[in-house]
Amino acid sequence: GHKFNKHALTAAHKTLKLETKVRVTNLHNNKKVIVLINDRGPYVRGRIIDLSQAAKNTIGMEGTAKVKLEIIDD
Repeated sequence: GHKFNKHALTAAHKTLKLETKVRVTNLHNNKKVIVLINDRGPYVRGRIIDLSQAAKNTIGMEGTAKVKLEIIDD
């Protein structure tokens, strides 16, 4: 992937194609963010996506949260 930048709207996912755009919705507050998959992971059981700090801040996420993922077609 790319060099990690916690200030960019990026994320890591195990199987989605790199450069895929994904809309992530925080199911607790319904806030949404569009991120670019640019890395692999997470490697923690039960997690499906790792968001950058900027993306977490955008959707009001602290620690872990239940989220919905939607692939964005260009």
